[in-house]
Amino acid sequence: MGSAGWSTHAVELGPRTVIKRFREGGRDRCEREWRALTLLTTYAPGLAPEPVKLDVAAARPTVMMSRLAGEPLRGDSLSEQRIKSLAAAVRELHAALPPEVLADVPLRPGHQRELVAWIHSWAVPQILPRLSGKVGEVIGQGLSWLVCSGLGRAVSPGVPSVFGPGDGNLANYLWDGSRVRVVDFEESGRSDRAFELAEITEHAASWVEHPLDVEFFLDQCHLTTAESARLDECRRLLALVWLFMLASDDGTNPRNPPGTAERQADRLSRLLV
Repeated sequence: MGSAGWSTHAVELGPRTVIKRFREGGRDRCEREWRALTLLTTYAPGLAPEPVKLDVAAARPTVMMSRLAGEPLRGDSLSEQRIKSLAAAVRELHAALPPEVLADVPLRPGHQRELVAWIHSWAVPQILPRLSGKVGEVIGQGLSWLVCSGLGRAVSPGVPSVFGPGDGNLANYLWDGSRVRVVDFEESGRSDRAFELAEITEHAASWVEHPLDVEFFLDQCHLTTAESARLDECRRLLALVWLFMLASDDGTNPRNPPGTAERQADRLSRLLV
């Protein structure tokens, strides 16, 4: 099965294995995928595919892994049972690695300070004038909030590190009829629960067509007071990133339905209140 033109990889499905071929220059993604599968097979067996073969020297770095049964989660198929199973899988994933093992795992790509840097690089005079109307107004509100947020600094004290998959797309969570398991770890690394949960709740896949019941999902995650406070900030940050990305969607070949950026502006506006 070939990937879309914007994807970082192609996937070949076999009866028992999956081969993931990354684009040229994708060695880092390949190595992160392999590291995650290896660690999770050791510390959370059954939660993710098992690693089979690694070839980082290939022109297109490649990981072969076992194939998991199940269908990707979608908002329209998320019963309470499946949401509870999703939350259980997320909790297991975050807690999988012992602290001494997690300490040696690099920070995930697209972490908090990196996202803040991306936003500052996008918020330049060449781009901002093109973002007019509601989208431009809410982006301005988001940028004002960001200046005062302190998110350009390190993660708040009192928020423990966890292992994060780094991608909140619900399609990476497979329901097999009794439990949810997880695939796609090319952006994985050390993170924290609030940030990773914001990745899920603010991902376009969680609301564009079939909204995830965010309140019910988060109720299953049992956050501490410090994590809950941080979650609000992380959701605003991720929502602002998504607003920039959706506002720059190619009008001649859009990846999302018309009006998605305006809907995202409404979402961010509510989060900023």
